[in-house]
Amino acid sequence: MSDAAEQGGRTAGQLSDAGQLSDEERLKQRRKRRISAYRSASRVLARPGFLGTLRERLALLDDAQHFYDLDEPSDIYGNGVVAALEEKVAHLLGKEAAAFFPTGTMAQQVALRCWAGRTGSPAVALHALAHPEVHERHAFSQVSGLRPVRVTGESRFLTADEVREFDEPFGTLMLELPLRDAGFVLPSWEELTAVVEAARERDAVVHFDGARLWESTTHFGRPLDEIADLADTVYVSFYKSLDGYGGAALAGPKTLVDEAKVWRHRYGGQIFQQFPTALSALAGLERELPRLPAYVAHARVVAEALREGFAATGVPWTIVHPEVPHTNEFQLWLPHDVDVVSEAAIRQGEETGVLLFADAWDAKGPGLAMTEVSVRAAGLEWTADDVKAAVAQFASRLTEEADRAKAAGGGR
Repeated sequence: MSDAAEQGGRTAGQLSDAGQLSDEERLKQRRKRRISAYRSASRVLARPGFLGTLRERLALLDDAQHFYDLDEPSDIYGNGVVAALEEKVAHLLGKEAAAFFPTGTMAQQVALRCWAGRTGSPAVALHALAHPEVHERHAFSQVSGLRPVRVTGESRFLTADEVREFDEPFGTLMLELPLRDAGFVLPSWEELTAVVEAARERDAVVHFDGARLWESTTHFGRPLDEIADLADTVYVSFYKSLDGYGGAALAGPKTLVDEAKVWRHRYGGQIFQQFPTALSALAGLERELPRLPAYVAHARVVAEALREGFAATGVPWTIVHPEVPHTNEFQLWLPHDVDVVSEAAIRQGEETGVLLFADAWDAKGPGLAMTEVSVRAAGLEWTADDVKAAVAQFASRLTEEADRAKAAGGGR
């Protein structure tokens, strides 16, 4: 679930307090209410582990003995259970080797730095909406001496022609699969292979930002190792899809992975002991990975029910993007002020115990709001009719909040 800033003007339900609260404090209060509503809700579409209590998170390892021998010595600087995790990930992705990293930001910087040394080019071609460009404070250029070059900024996956005809040389093409900020979108298998081939024609290597690659097999209709085989290196996350405590892995040729481990140490990622995180990653691979196709399939049911539910309420228009979700996550756009939809969503959870939209809403323009919808195990309990009923509950509160905001002057 996203922790994106909950932007906008005054919340309709808090207009009377606006004079006493700064925007920062108001947004903190809204987030606190939203998380409280989520934790007390009897029904949500997803319950990501990181929002659980410490007791709930520790329970993740209750049956760890079923997937790792707990009588083995603990890990020290990357051996033991960490090495076992690396071996498992390499096997799943069909790569020679893998290296565990504390964060994906570090893993990708190291991977691309290694490739820059081998190709002789610090230029990394990527999408303008790629995670390193949007969410990592220019880490590539500020920390690793790399030079990101943006192939396109369109809210879609880049094309083979754009890669082939790009007017700057680059040594590495980085592809985020799925592209989260464009709506968790994926290309078709044919489009992806064409993009990779276009990079090869330019003698570039290909790196997959596969933070959520685990979710992509249904869309591509291919197993993980066949997808990963298109790239020279692949990064995967252990918490975004798999509910682990954190951590990431970089998989690829053994020679590059060995070099990456050297840079991991230099970057401060050679942590003394990481067995809780490594065990949680193994738990995710054991429990969540096999369930992801079911989540993706049901996300498509939920998306269609949302579209039909909103059409029945008389909301002027609603966009579910992609129309047929590529993964178990997608975007929902509504023609309302972000404060209005935020308040309506939180009120629904507080008043009914059903929290249809548990994520934050982002302002995308005047009177335009977007949220991300994720479907996980909890969402499998919802039928299409359940979703439509929850939409009706939400829409009634949306109308109330819109009328209240209008009466108060519309906010800022």
